[in-house]
Amino acid sequence: MPELSNCPKCDSIFVKTQFRDVCQDCWKEEEKDFETVYQFIRKRENRTATMIQVVEATGIEEDLILKFIRSGKLKLAQFPNLGYPCEKCGVSIREGKICKSCAGELRKSLQEFTAEEERRIEMAKREKQGTYFVVDGKYKKF
Repeated sequence: MPELSNCPKCDSIFVKTQFRDVCQDCWKEEEKDFETVYQFIRKRENRTATMIQVVEATGIEEDLILKFIRSGKLKLAQFPNLGYPCEKCGVSIREGKICKSCAGELRKSLQEFTAEEERRIEMAKREKQGTYFVVDGKYKKF
């Protein structure tokens, strides 16, 4: 849903949507920067350039190039040495939001949590269950 917001680059007011997070003027500037980056890495000799080489050659900020990659404007399949940082540990990855190592850790933690939750539920069930006997006219749980 569109909302009124200030541009993070120039602080002017614009309508923020799911497709655009900067004002019209800054968006046009970003598009020019994208063309600069794309024209550079499209050349055969530059396809194997690393992120640092692209930043140095084009003068475009690394954050903006990462934004192009994350938004899908730059497809990494064509550029083998480009990547973006894992959101958890920062290692360079080419797909997803987190690296395989962090994904494995999260999966393991989730399995441990699920097992602990199941154990807690089982303990609660056992505690509720019990046999009651009448001894000397009083109820006792065993």
